[in-house]
Amino acid sequence: MSKSGAVERRVVLIAGPTASGKSALALDKAAELDGVIVNADSMQVYNVLNVLTARPDGDDLRKAPHHLYGFVPPSVRFSTGAWVEAVKRLLARQDVAERSLFFVGGTGLYFLALIKGFSAMPAVPDEIVQRWNAEIEGLDRAGRGALLNRLDPLMGQQLSEPDPQRVVRALSVLEATGRSLAEWQADTEGSLLAGAELERIVLDPDRGLLRRRIAERFDWMLDHGAVEEVQALLALGLAEDLPAMKAIGVPQIREWLAGRISRDEVIELSVNATRQYSKRQRTWFRKQMADWEWRG
Repeated sequence: MSKSGAVERRVVLIAGPTASGKSALALDKAAELDGVIVNADSMQVYNVLNVLTARPDGDDLRKAPHHLYGFVPPSVRFSTGAWVEAVKRLLARQDVAERSLFFVGGTGLYFLALIKGFSAMPAVPDEIVQRWNAEIEGLDRAGRGALLNRLDPLMGQQLSEPDPQRVVRALSVLEATGRSLAEWQADTEGSLLAGAELERIVLDPDRGLLRRRIAERFDWMLDHGAVEEVQALLALGLAEDLPAMKAIGVPQIREWLAGRISRDEVIELSVNATRQYSKRQRTWFRKQMADWEWRG
């Protein structure tokens, strides 16, 4: 209840590493409270890759309304800013105006943008992004960090994990605008959730359990449409450096389809990549979301 006596909108943020049970928890809560589920995962925004990105299935969709899933073509470089704009449009819709919202996903920057606000940066031309992708190709973590620190020391100080996508984003923004991404991020708009009754949850299951879930889930994906999805994606003839083309499982299944590796190798490579990604997620959440409610 606000000071004016008006009932505050309830918003629940559910973050966690991949395969931690986020979607199941959100579905239970949304079904109980007649709420709306909103995707906060950067890979689940893309269509075509329904199974491979573990998007909610038909049964889930019937239990509660789901938004911002599979609404972006894989030919698009979808950014955090574009997601924030999509959330703004969603919040303005009459059919969600009075309902509780459950944001669920593993993309930490989406959650920070919701809570702290986000800077509206100008669009960066694709040719600049592609050039920086080519520039850092083959660089290891240390090499990417050194390049970023030399060209954009402000962002170099902020990025503790200089993964390829974030380094390319930072360097592309710097070239396109003449300003550091860190400077753009400092000029933020207000939180989209101002005035809401906010609950913040991070799921942190046992590491052994998470590893088993990841392996079991990928094996299930291979038998339930992931291969056909990759075939459909490859048939579009998209640029190799697009985010959707780098989704875990896509490069590995592609190698299998080409006859260069076996099914067992597909599973091993994809599961290992997912586990490494999960580890990076957990590290990021511990640094950025230490004051959230952590659940094992």
